Amino acid sequence: MTNSYAPSRQPSPPNRTAAPSRTDPVRYPSGAAAPVLTKRAFLLVLMTLLVPGSAQIVAGNRRLGRMALRVTLTVWVLAVLAAALLLASRSSLINMITNPVTALLLVVGLAALAIGWAALFLNTLRLIRPVLLAPGVRPAVVAALVLAMILSSGSLGYAAYLLNVSRDAIGNIFSNGPTMEPSEGRYNFLMMGGDAGADRTGRRPDSLSVISVDAKTGKTAIISVPRNLQNAQFSEDSPMRKVYPDGYDCGNECLINAINTEVTNEHQDLYPGVADPGAQATMEAVSGTLGIKVQAYVLVDMEGFAKLIDAMGGIRIKAGGWVPLSGDMVDEANGIHGMPTGWIPAGEQHLDGYHALWYGRSREFVDDYARIQRQQCVQQAMLKQLDPATLLSKFEDIASAGTKVVDSNVSSSQLGSFVDLAMKAKGQDMSRLTIGPPDFDASFSTVPDFDQIHQRVDALLAPAPTAGPADDGIRPQDSAPGPLSAAGALPGAQPGTQPGTQPAPSPSSDFTPVTTTPDGEPITEEMLNQFKRNGDEQSIRNLVATNGQCAPL
Repeated sequence: MTNSYAPSRQPSPPNRTAAPSRTDPVRYPSGAAAPVLTKRAFLLVLMTLLVPGSAQIVAGNRRLGRMALRVTLTVWVLAVLAAALLLASRSSLINMITNPVTALLLVVGLAALAIGWAALFLNTLRLIRPVLLAPGVRPAVVAALVLAMILSSGSLGYAAYLLNVSRDAIGNIFSNGPTMEPSEGRYNFLMMGGDAGADRTGRRPDSLSVISVDAKTGKTAIISVPRNLQNAQFSEDSPMRKVYPDGYDCGNECLINAINTEVTNEHQDLYPGVADPGAQATMEAVSGTLGIKVQAYVLVDMEGFAKLIDAMGGIRIKAGGWVPLSGDMVDEANGIHGMPTGWIPAGEQHLDGYHALWYGRSREFVDDYARIQRQQCVQQAMLKQLDPATLLSKFEDIASAGTKVVDSNVSSSQLGSFVDLAMKAKGQDMSRLTIGPPDFDASFSTVPDFDQIHQRVDALLAPAPTAGPADDGIRPQDSAPGPLSAAGALPGAQPGTQPGTQPAPSPSSDFTPVTTTPDGEPITEEMLNQFKRNGDEQSIRNLVATNGQCAPL
Protein backbone atom coordinates (compact mmCIF):
# COMPACT_ATOMS: atom_id res chain seq x y z
CA MET A 1 0.00 0.00 0.00
CA THR A 2 1.34 3.35 -1.06
CA ASN A 3 2.26 5.83 1.64
CA SER A 4 0.23 8.88 0.73
CA TYR A 5 2.23 10.97 3.15
CA ALA A 6 5.62 10.38 1.46
CA PRO A 7 6.98 13.63 0.06
CA SER A 8 6.79 13.86 -3.72
CA ARG A 9 10.15 14.06 -5.51
CA GLN A 10 10.67 17.40 -7.28
CA PRO A 11 12.52 17.49 -10.61
CA SER A 12 16.15 18.70 -10.32
CA PRO A 13 16.84 22.16 -11.75
CA PRO A 14 18.96 22.28 -14.92
CA ASN A 15 22.76 22.27 -14.30
CA ARG A 16 23.59 25.88 -15.02
CA THR A 17 26.39 28.11 -13.74
CA ALA A 18 25.03 30.15 -10.96
CA ALA A 19 24.79 33.84 -11.62
CA PRO A 20 27.32 35.91 -9.69
CA SER A 21 26.13 36.86 -6.31
CA ARG A 22 25.03 40.46 -5.94
CA THR A 23 27.10 40.46 -2.79
CA ASP A 24 30.37 39.98 -4.75
CA PRO A 25 32.23 43.24 -3.90
CA VAL A 26 34.47 43.06 -6.98
CA ARG A 27 31.68 43.22 -9.54
CA TYR A 28 29.02 44.78 -7.28
CA PRO A 29 30.81 47.23 -4.97
CA SER A 30 27.70 49.00 -3.71
CA GLY A 31 27.28 48.40 0.00
CA ALA A 32 30.76 46.94 0.50
CA ALA A 33 32.82 48.09 3.46
CA ALA A 34 35.23 50.97 2.98
CA PRO A 35 38.42 48.86 3.46
CA VAL A 36 37.16 46.38 0.86
CA LEU A 37 36.45 49.16 -1.63
CA THR A 38 39.94 50.57 -1.12
CA LYS A 39 41.59 47.18 -1.75
CA ARG A 40 39.34 46.64 -4.76
CA ALA A 41 40.33 49.99 -6.28
CA PHE A 42 44.09 49.41 -6.01
CA LEU A 43 43.67 45.81 -7.21
CA LEU A 44 41.87 46.90 -10.40
CA VAL A 45 44.58 49.48 -11.13
CA LEU A 46 47.29 46.86 -10.66
CA MET A 47 45.47 44.34 -12.85
CA THR A 48 45.14 46.89 -15.66
CA LEU A 49 48.83 47.70 -15.39
CA LEU A 50 50.09 44.11 -15.35
CA VAL A 51 47.49 42.29 -17.48
CA PRO A 52 45.48 44.79 -19.53
CA GLY A 53 41.89 43.59 -19.85
CA SER A 54 41.83 41.47 -16.71
CA ALA A 55 40.10 44.17 -14.66
CA GLN A 56 37.29 44.30 -17.20
CA ILE A 57 36.95 40.51 -17.10
CA VAL A 58 36.37 40.41 -13.35
CA ALA A 59 34.56 43.69 -12.78
CA GLY A 60 33.27 45.16 -16.00
CA ASN A 61 32.55 44.51 -19.66
CA ARG A 62 33.75 40.97 -20.28
CA ARG A 63 33.63 41.38 -24.06
CA LEU A 64 35.97 44.37 -23.83
CA GLY A 65 38.17 42.46 -21.39
CA ARG A 66 38.48 39.41 -23.67
CA MET A 67 39.40 41.65 -26.61
CA ALA A 68 42.06 43.43 -24.56
CA LEU A 69 43.43 40.12 -23.25
CA ARG A 70 43.83 38.81 -26.81
CA VAL A 71 45.82 41.91 -27.73
CA THR A 72 47.87 41.57 -24.54
CA LEU A 73 48.72 37.93 -25.23
CA THR A 74 49.61 38.74 -28.85
CA VAL A 75 51.99 41.48 -27.71
CA TRP A 76 53.60 39.12 -25.18
CA VAL A 77 54.12 36.48 -27.88
CA LEU A 78 55.68 39.06 -30.22
CA ALA A 79 57.91 40.29 -27.39
CA VAL A 80 59.12 36.73 -26.70
CA LEU A 81 59.81 36.22 -30.41
CA ALA A 82 61.74 39.51 -30.55
CA ALA A 83 63.79 38.47 -27.52
CA ALA A 84 64.57 35.14 -29.18
CA LEU A 85 65.61 36.92 -32.38
CA LEU A 86 67.77 39.29 -30.34
CA LEU A 87 69.65 36.33 -28.91
CA ALA A 88 69.87 34.48 -32.21
CA SER A 89 70.56 37.37 -34.61
CA ARG A 90 70.77 40.83 -33.07
CA SER A 91 71.57 42.47 -36.40
CA SER A 92 68.44 41.01 -38.04
CA LEU A 93 66.24 42.47 -35.32
CA ILE A 94 67.86 45.90 -35.65
CA ASN A 95 67.51 45.74 -39.44
CA MET A 96 63.81 45.03 -39.03
CA ILE A 97 63.35 47.95 -36.66
CA THR A 98 65.30 50.36 -38.88
CA ASN A 99 63.51 49.32 -42.06
CA PRO A 100 61.27 52.29 -43.04
CA VAL A 101 58.15 50.18 -43.62
CA THR A 102 58.57 48.06 -40.50
CA ALA A 103 59.42 51.14 -38.46
CA LEU A 104 56.25 52.88 -39.65
CA LEU A 105 54.14 49.85 -38.71
CA LEU A 106 55.78 49.75 -35.29
CA VAL A 107 55.13 53.46 -34.75
CA VAL A 108 51.45 53.03 -35.63
CA GLY A 109 51.20 49.86 -33.54
CA LEU A 110 52.83 51.40 -30.47
CA ALA A 111 50.66 54.49 -30.75
CA ALA A 112 47.51 52.35 -31.01
CA LEU A 113 48.58 50.28 -27.99
CA ALA A 114 49.25 53.43 -26.00
CA ILE A 115 45.82 54.84 -26.80
CA GLY A 116 44.09 51.51 -26.10
CA TRP A 117 45.88 51.06 -22.77
CA ALA A 118 44.97 54.59 -21.73
CA ALA A 119 41.34 53.87 -22.62
CA LEU A 120 41.43 50.75 -20.42
CA PHE A 121 42.69 52.82 -17.48
CA LEU A 122 39.85 55.30 -17.96
CA ASN A 123 37.41 52.40 -18.07
CA THR A 124 39.02 51.01 -14.92
CA LEU A 125 38.48 54.36 -13.21
CA ARG A 126 34.79 54.08 -14.06
CA LEU A 127 34.72 50.56 -12.63
CA ILE A 128 36.36 51.76 -9.41
CA ARG A 129 33.53 54.30 -8.90
CA PRO A 130 35.51 56.83 -6.84
CA VAL A 131 32.30 58.23 -5.31
CA LEU A 132 32.01 55.05 -3.26
CA LEU A 133 35.47 55.46 -1.77
CA ALA A 134 36.26 57.26 1.44
CA PRO A 135 37.08 60.93 0.68
CA GLY A 136 40.64 60.57 1.97
CA VAL A 137 41.32 57.55 -0.27
CA ARG A 138 40.13 59.03 -3.57
CA PRO A 139 43.22 61.18 -4.31
CA ALA A 140 45.57 58.27 -3.63
CA VAL A 141 43.65 55.94 -5.95
CA VAL A 142 43.47 58.52 -8.73
CA ALA A 143 47.18 59.29 -8.33
CA ALA A 144 48.04 55.59 -8.51
CA LEU A 145 45.96 55.20 -11.65
CA VAL A 146 47.55 58.25 -13.33
CA LEU A 147 51.04 57.02 -12.41
CA ALA A 148 50.29 53.56 -13.79
CA MET A 149 48.91 55.14 -16.97
CA ILE A 150 52.10 57.20 -17.43
CA LEU A 151 54.30 54.16 -16.84
CA SER A 152 52.39 52.06 -19.34
CA SER A 153 50.66 53.94 -22.13
CA GLY A 154 52.88 56.98 -21.65
CA SER A 155 56.01 54.87 -22.14
CA LEU A 156 54.54 53.24 -25.24
CA GLY A 157 53.61 56.63 -26.67
CA TYR A 158 57.11 57.99 -26.02
CA ALA A 159 58.65 54.90 -27.60
CA ALA A 160 56.49 55.47 -30.68
CA TYR A 161 57.67 59.10 -30.80
CA LEU A 162 61.36 58.17 -30.51
CA LEU A 163 60.99 55.46 -33.13
CA ASN A 164 59.42 57.98 -35.48
CA VAL A 165 62.29 60.43 -34.81
CA SER A 166 64.73 57.60 -35.55
CA ARG A 167 62.86 56.73 -38.73
CA ASP A 168 63.04 60.32 -39.98
CA ALA A 169 66.75 60.60 -39.06
CA ILE A 170 67.61 57.35 -40.85
CA GLY A 171 65.72 58.51 -43.93
CA ASN A 172 67.53 61.86 -43.94
CA ILE A 173 71.05 60.56 -43.27
CA PHE A 174 71.34 57.15 -44.90
CA SER A 175 70.75 56.04 -48.46
CA ASN A 176 68.44 53.50 -50.01
CA GLY A 177 71.25 52.07 -52.12
CA PRO A 178 72.43 48.49 -52.35
CA THR A 179 74.05 46.73 -49.44
CA MET A 180 77.81 46.30 -49.39
CA GLU A 181 79.95 43.27 -48.73
CA PRO A 182 83.09 43.29 -46.59
CA SER A 183 86.39 43.63 -48.43
CA GLU A 184 88.96 41.08 -47.26
CA GLY A 185 86.89 40.57 -44.15
CA ARG A 186 86.56 44.27 -43.23
CA TYR A 187 84.18 47.18 -43.64
CA ASN A 188 86.02 50.42 -44.42
CA PHE A 189 84.27 53.74 -43.87
CA LEU A 190 85.70 57.11 -44.91
CA MET A 191 84.98 59.82 -42.36
CA MET A 192 85.20 63.31 -43.89
CA GLY A 193 84.90 66.49 -41.89
CA GLY A 194 84.69 69.90 -43.51
CA ASP A 195 82.76 73.11 -43.99
CA ALA A 196 80.03 73.81 -46.51
CA GLY A 197 80.26 77.59 -46.29
CA ALA A 198 78.59 80.16 -48.54
CA ASP A 199 81.91 80.74 -50.33
CA ARG A 200 82.37 77.08 -51.23
CA THR A 201 80.84 74.82 -53.85
CA GLY A 202 80.55 71.59 -51.96
CA ARG A 203 82.55 70.67 -48.90
CA ARG A 204 86.34 70.78 -48.90
CA PRO A 205 87.28 68.18 -46.26
CA ASP A 206 89.59 69.43 -43.55
CA SER A 207 89.99 65.93 -42.13
CA LEU A 208 90.01 62.49 -43.73
CA SER A 209 90.16 59.24 -41.84
CA VAL A 210 89.20 55.65 -42.58
CA ILE A 211 87.56 53.60 -39.84
CA SER A 212 88.20 49.97 -40.68
CA VAL A 213 86.17 47.35 -38.81
CA ASP A 214 86.66 43.60 -38.82
CA ALA A 215 83.36 42.16 -40.05
CA LYS A 216 83.41 39.32 -37.51
CA THR A 217 85.08 40.64 -34.38
CA GLY A 218 84.44 44.39 -34.57
CA LYS A 219 88.17 45.06 -34.08
CA THR A 220 88.69 48.62 -35.28
CA ALA A 221 91.56 50.63 -36.74
CA ILE A 222 91.69 54.32 -37.67
CA ILE A 223 93.85 55.46 -40.59
CA SER A 224 94.25 59.23 -40.92
CA VAL A 225 95.08 60.79 -44.28
CA PRO A 226 96.49 64.33 -44.20
CA ARG A 227 94.44 66.84 -46.15
CA ASN A 228 97.60 68.08 -47.92
CA LEU A 229 98.55 64.68 -49.37
CA GLN A 230 99.73 65.13 -52.96
CA ASN A 231 99.52 62.85 -55.99
CA ALA A 232 96.68 60.81 -54.49
CA GLN A 233 96.01 57.62 -56.47
CA PHE A 234 92.50 56.86 -57.68
CA SER A 235 91.24 53.28 -57.44
CA GLU A 236 91.23 51.25 -60.67
CA ASP A 237 87.44 51.46 -61.04
CA SER A 238 87.30 55.24 -60.49
CA PRO A 239 86.11 57.42 -63.42
CA MET A 240 88.67 60.01 -62.28
CA ARG A 241 91.49 57.59 -63.15
CA LYS A 242 90.90 58.45 -66.81
CA VAL A 243 91.40 62.14 -66.00
CA TYR A 244 94.43 61.56 -63.74
CA PRO A 245 95.92 58.18 -64.69
CA ASP A 246 99.17 58.94 -62.84
CA GLY A 247 97.48 60.26 -59.73
CA TYR A 248 96.14 63.66 -58.75
CA ASP A 249 99.30 65.38 -59.98
CA CYS A 250 98.14 68.72 -61.40
CA GLY A 251 100.44 70.84 -59.22
CA ASN A 252 100.96 71.99 -55.65
CA GLU A 253 97.30 72.95 -55.33
CA CYS A 254 96.14 69.42 -56.13
CA LEU A 255 95.84 68.17 -52.58
CA ILE A 256 93.60 65.26 -51.74
CA ASN A 257 91.06 67.50 -50.02
CA ALA A 258 90.62 69.51 -53.25
CA ILE A 259 89.19 66.53 -55.14
CA ASN A 260 85.73 67.02 -53.66
CA THR A 261 85.44 70.58 -54.94
CA GLU A 262 86.99 69.90 -58.37
CA VAL A 263 84.72 66.96 -59.10
CA THR A 264 81.68 68.87 -57.85
CA ASN A 265 82.53 71.82 -60.12
CA GLU A 266 83.99 70.15 -63.20
CA HIS A 267 83.42 66.39 -63.39
CA GLN A 268 79.90 65.63 -62.18
CA ASP A 269 79.15 64.14 -65.60
CA LEU A 270 81.51 61.27 -64.74
CA TYR A 271 79.19 60.21 -61.91
CA PRO A 272 75.66 59.94 -63.33
CA GLY A 273 73.11 59.04 -60.70
CA VAL A 274 75.54 59.56 -57.79
CA ALA A 275 74.10 61.78 -55.06
CA ASP A 276 77.45 63.36 -54.10
CA PRO A 277 80.08 62.93 -56.86
CA GLY A 278 82.71 64.90 -54.91
CA ALA A 279 82.43 62.63 -51.87
CA GLN A 280 82.42 59.54 -54.08
CA ALA A 281 85.58 60.66 -55.91
CA THR A 282 87.34 61.46 -52.63
CA MET A 283 86.44 57.99 -51.36
CA GLU A 284 87.94 56.47 -54.51
CA ALA A 285 91.13 58.52 -54.05
CA VAL A 286 91.50 57.33 -50.46
CA SER A 287 90.91 53.74 -51.60
CA GLY A 288 93.65 53.95 -54.22
CA THR A 289 96.03 55.76 -51.90
CA LEU A 290 95.70 53.24 -49.05
CA GLY A 291 95.44 50.16 -51.27
CA ILE A 292 92.14 49.01 -49.74
CA LYS A 293 88.54 49.15 -50.86
CA VAL A 294 86.65 51.85 -48.97
CA GLN A 295 82.99 50.92 -49.36
CA ALA A 296 81.16 53.89 -47.85
CA TYR A 297 81.60 57.43 -46.61
CA VAL A 298 80.21 59.50 -43.78
CA LEU A 299 80.47 63.24 -44.35
CA VAL A 300 80.27 65.48 -41.29
CA ASP A 301 79.69 69.22 -41.45
CA MET A 302 82.17 70.51 -38.89
CA GLU A 303 80.21 73.62 -37.97
CA GLY A 304 77.26 71.41 -37.04
CA PHE A 305 79.54 68.85 -35.41
CA ALA A 306 79.49 70.87 -32.20
CA LYS A 307 75.72 70.34 -31.97
CA LEU A 308 76.17 66.59 -32.09
CA ILE A 309 78.71 66.59 -29.26
CA ASP A 310 76.50 68.90 -27.21
CA ALA A 311 73.63 66.47 -27.78
CA MET A 312 75.85 63.71 -26.37
CA GLY A 313 76.55 65.78 -23.28
CA GLY A 314 80.13 66.57 -24.30
CA ILE A 315 83.22 64.35 -24.44
CA ARG A 316 85.94 63.58 -21.89
CA ILE A 317 89.60 63.55 -22.86
CA LYS A 318 93.11 63.82 -21.42
CA ALA A 319 94.94 66.58 -23.31
CA GLY A 320 98.72 66.46 -23.57
CA GLY A 321 99.25 70.19 -24.07
CA TRP A 322 97.48 73.54 -24.33
CA VAL A 323 95.41 74.15 -27.49
CA PRO A 324 94.50 77.67 -28.69
CA LEU A 325 91.12 78.90 -29.87
CA SER A 326 92.71 80.89 -32.66
CA GLY A 327 91.78 84.45 -33.51
CA ASP A 328 91.28 85.81 -37.03
CA MET A 329 94.05 85.31 -39.57
CA VAL A 330 96.23 88.44 -39.80
CA ASP A 331 99.04 87.11 -42.05
CA GLU A 332 97.76 84.58 -44.58
CA ALA A 333 101.18 84.03 -46.17
CA ASN A 334 102.84 83.03 -42.90
CA GLY A 335 99.78 81.55 -41.23
CA ILE A 336 99.80 83.98 -38.32
CA HIS A 337 96.61 84.57 -36.36
CA GLY A 338 95.60 87.37 -34.06
CA MET A 339 95.26 87.01 -30.31
CA PRO A 340 93.63 83.68 -29.33
CA THR A 341 90.08 84.00 -28.04
CA GLY A 342 90.79 81.34 -25.43
CA TRP A 343 92.76 78.21 -24.59
CA ILE A 344 91.97 74.57 -23.80
CA PRO A 345 94.31 73.59 -20.94
CA ALA A 346 96.37 70.44 -20.71
CA GLY A 347 95.05 67.68 -18.47
CA GLU A 348 91.67 66.01 -18.06
CA GLN A 349 88.93 67.99 -19.75
CA HIS A 350 85.20 67.73 -20.33
CA LEU A 351 84.63 69.50 -23.64
CA ASP A 352 81.35 70.85 -24.92
CA GLY A 353 80.72 70.92 -28.66
CA TYR A 354 82.29 74.34 -29.27
CA HIS A 355 85.53 73.48 -27.49
CA ALA A 356 85.67 69.93 -28.90
CA LEU A 357 85.37 71.40 -32.40
CA TRP A 358 88.24 73.79 -31.72
CA TYR A 359 90.26 71.03 -30.11
CA GLY A 360 90.01 68.94 -33.28
CA ARG A 361 90.58 71.81 -35.72
CA SER A 362 93.19 74.08 -34.15
CA ARG A 363 96.64 73.88 -35.74
CA GLU A 364 98.20 77.17 -34.67
CA PHE A 365 101.74 76.81 -33.20
CA VAL A 366 101.92 73.13 -34.31
CA ASP A 367 101.59 71.25 -37.61
CA ASP A 368 98.71 69.39 -39.19
CA TYR A 369 99.82 66.08 -37.74
CA ALA A 370 99.33 67.15 -34.14
CA ARG A 371 95.83 68.18 -35.18
CA ILE A 372 95.24 64.79 -36.82
CA GLN A 373 96.15 63.06 -33.55
CA ARG A 374 93.62 65.20 -31.71
CA GLN A 375 90.96 64.50 -34.33
CA GLN A 376 91.52 60.77 -33.91
CA CYS A 377 91.17 61.23 -30.17
CA VAL A 378 87.89 63.13 -30.53
CA GLN A 379 86.53 60.36 -32.79
CA GLN A 380 87.55 57.71 -30.27
CA ALA A 381 86.03 59.66 -27.39
CA MET A 382 82.72 59.86 -29.24
CA LEU A 383 82.73 56.15 -30.05
CA LYS A 384 83.71 55.25 -26.50
CA GLN A 385 81.27 57.53 -24.71
CA LEU A 386 78.21 57.05 -26.93
CA ASP A 387 77.00 54.13 -24.84
CA PRO A 388 73.42 52.79 -24.84
CA ALA A 389 72.50 54.79 -21.72
CA THR A 390 73.66 58.06 -23.31
CA LEU A 391 71.98 57.20 -26.58
CA LEU A 392 68.62 56.44 -24.96
CA SER A 393 68.64 59.38 -22.58
CA LYS A 394 69.64 61.90 -25.26
CA PHE A 395 68.25 60.12 -28.31
CA GLU A 396 66.03 62.91 -29.58
CA ASP A 397 68.77 65.54 -29.40
CA ILE A 398 71.36 63.24 -30.98
CA ALA A 399 69.04 62.24 -33.82
CA SER A 400 68.01 65.84 -34.44
CA ALA A 401 71.65 66.99 -34.50
CA GLY A 402 72.63 64.09 -36.72
CA THR A 403 70.20 65.03 -39.47
CA LYS A 404 71.81 68.48 -39.64
CA VAL A 405 75.39 67.26 -39.39
CA VAL A 406 75.79 63.94 -41.15
CA ASP A 407 75.40 62.73 -44.72
CA SER A 408 76.28 59.23 -45.88
CA ASN A 409 75.92 56.69 -48.66
CA VAL A 410 75.63 53.85 -46.15
CA SER A 411 72.54 51.80 -46.93
CA SER A 412 69.87 51.99 -44.24
CA SER A 413 69.22 48.28 -44.78
CA GLN A 414 72.60 47.46 -43.21
CA LEU A 415 72.32 49.61 -40.12
CA GLY A 416 71.55 46.58 -37.98
CA SER A 417 74.77 44.86 -39.02
CA PHE A 418 76.83 47.98 -38.36
CA VAL A 419 75.21 48.68 -34.99
CA ASP A 420 75.94 45.08 -34.06
CA LEU A 421 79.57 45.57 -35.10
CA ALA A 422 79.79 48.78 -33.07
CA MET A 423 78.59 46.91 -30.01
CA LYS A 424 81.23 44.22 -30.60
CA ALA A 425 83.91 46.92 -30.93
CA LYS A 426 82.91 48.50 -27.64
CA GLY A 427 85.73 48.22 -25.13
CA GLN A 428 88.30 46.87 -27.59
CA ASP A 429 91.56 48.68 -28.24
CA MET A 430 91.78 50.65 -31.47
CA SER A 431 94.88 50.60 -33.67
CA ARG A 432 95.89 53.85 -35.34
CA LEU A 433 98.02 54.87 -38.30
CA THR A 434 98.72 58.35 -39.68
CA ILE A 435 100.11 58.93 -43.18
CA GLY A 436 102.50 61.42 -41.67
CA PRO A 437 104.15 61.91 -38.25
CA PRO A 438 104.50 59.96 -36.03
CA ASP A 439 104.32 57.03 -38.45
CA PHE A 440 105.98 58.68 -41.47
CA ASP A 441 108.34 61.57 -42.11
CA ALA A 442 106.80 65.09 -42.08
CA SER A 443 107.64 65.56 -45.79
CA PHE A 444 106.07 62.22 -46.74
CA SER A 445 102.72 63.73 -47.77
CA THR A 446 104.44 65.83 -50.47
CA VAL A 447 106.20 62.89 -52.14
CA PRO A 448 104.41 59.81 -50.82
CA ASP A 449 105.63 56.27 -51.44
CA PHE A 450 102.40 54.38 -52.12
CA ASP A 451 103.98 50.93 -51.96
CA GLN A 452 105.17 51.76 -48.47
CA ILE A 453 101.70 53.06 -47.51
CA HIS A 454 100.09 49.86 -48.78
CA GLN A 455 102.49 47.68 -46.79
CA ARG A 456 101.91 49.64 -43.59
CA VAL A 457 98.14 49.53 -44.04
CA ASP A 458 98.24 45.78 -44.76
CA ALA A 459 100.28 45.25 -41.59
CA LEU A 460 97.84 47.35 -39.56
CA LEU A 461 94.78 45.46 -40.78
CA ALA A 462 96.30 41.96 -40.80
CA PRO A 463 94.73 39.50 -38.33
CA ALA A 464 96.68 39.19 -35.08
CA PRO A 465 98.95 36.12 -35.09
CA THR A 466 98.03 33.29 -32.77
CA ALA A 467 101.44 33.48 -31.10
CA GLY A 468 100.33 36.60 -29.28
CA PRO A 469 100.23 40.34 -29.81
CA ALA A 470 103.70 41.07 -28.47
CA ASP A 471 105.47 40.68 -31.81
CA ASP A 472 102.78 41.58 -34.34
CA GLY A 473 104.21 45.03 -35.00
CA ILE A 474 100.86 46.71 -34.56
CA ARG A 475 100.35 48.78 -31.49
CA PRO A 476 96.92 49.66 -30.14
CA GLN A 477 96.19 53.10 -28.78
CA ASP A 478 97.26 52.04 -25.31
CA SER A 479 100.80 51.09 -26.36
CA ALA A 480 104.07 52.43 -25.07
CA PRO A 481 104.14 56.17 -24.37
CA GLY A 482 106.20 58.77 -26.17
CA PRO A 483 105.64 62.52 -25.99
CA LEU A 484 105.14 64.29 -29.31
CA SER A 485 107.72 66.86 -30.33
CA ALA A 486 106.81 70.19 -31.87
CA ALA A 487 106.79 68.54 -35.29
CA GLY A 488 104.44 65.86 -34.02
CA ALA A 489 107.04 63.08 -34.08
CA LEU A 490 107.84 60.70 -31.27
CA PRO A 491 111.33 61.02 -29.74
CA GLY A 492 113.15 57.81 -30.44
CA ALA A 493 110.73 56.80 -33.23
CA GLN A 494 111.91 56.54 -36.79
CA PRO A 495 109.45 58.26 -39.12
CA GLY A 496 109.48 57.01 -42.65
CA THR A 497 110.57 53.52 -41.69
CA GLN A 498 111.36 51.19 -44.53
CA PRO A 499 108.84 48.59 -45.71
CA GLY A 500 108.73 45.56 -43.50
CA THR A 501 109.81 47.33 -40.33
CA GLN A 502 107.53 47.87 -37.38
CA PRO A 503 105.26 50.92 -37.46
CA ALA A 504 105.94 53.59 -34.89
CA PRO A 505 103.73 53.21 -31.82
CA SER A 506 100.53 55.20 -31.74
CA PRO A 507 100.02 57.85 -29.08
CA SER A 508 99.34 56.34 -25.69
CA SER A 509 97.02 57.17 -22.82
CA ASP A 510 100.01 56.73 -20.52
CA PHE A 511 101.50 60.20 -20.79
CA THR A 512 101.86 63.17 -18.48
CA PRO A 513 100.18 66.38 -19.69
CA VAL A 514 102.60 69.29 -19.93
CA THR A 515 101.26 71.85 -17.46
CA THR A 516 104.50 73.57 -16.41
CA THR A 517 107.47 75.24 -18.07
CA PRO A 518 110.90 73.55 -17.99
CA ASP A 519 111.59 75.72 -14.93
CA GLY A 520 108.56 74.30 -13.12
CA GLU A 521 106.38 77.41 -13.44
CA PRO A 522 102.70 76.60 -14.08
CA ILE A 523 101.57 77.35 -17.64
CA THR A 524 98.63 79.77 -17.61
CA GLU A 525 96.46 81.39 -20.23
CA GLU A 526 97.86 84.80 -19.30
CA MET A 527 101.43 83.55 -19.76
CA LEU A 528 100.67 82.24 -23.25
CA ASN A 529 98.80 85.41 -24.22
CA GLN A 530 101.69 87.55 -23.00
CA PHE A 531 104.11 85.67 -25.25
CA LYS A 532 101.67 86.30 -28.10
CA ARG A 533 101.49 90.03 -27.35
CA ASN A 534 105.28 90.15 -27.32
CA GLY A 535 105.46 88.38 -30.67
CA ASP A 536 107.34 85.49 -29.09
CA GLU A 537 105.54 82.65 -30.87
CA GLN A 538 108.51 80.31 -30.57
CA SER A 539 108.10 80.20 -26.78
CA ILE A 540 104.45 79.29 -27.28
CA ARG A 541 105.42 76.53 -29.72
CA ASN A 542 107.83 75.11 -27.19
CA LEU A 543 105.18 75.05 -24.43
CA VAL A 544 102.34 73.59 -26.53
CA ALA A 545 104.47 71.16 -28.57
CA THR A 546 102.82 68.13 -26.95
CA ASN A 547 99.23 69.16 -27.71
CA GLY A 548 98.96 66.36 -30.26
CA GLN A 549 98.90 63.89 -27.38
CA CYS A 550 95.40 62.95 -26.38
CA ALA A 551 93.49 60.02 -24.94
CA PRO A 552 89.73 59.52 -24.51
CA LEU A 553 88.59 59.01 -20.92
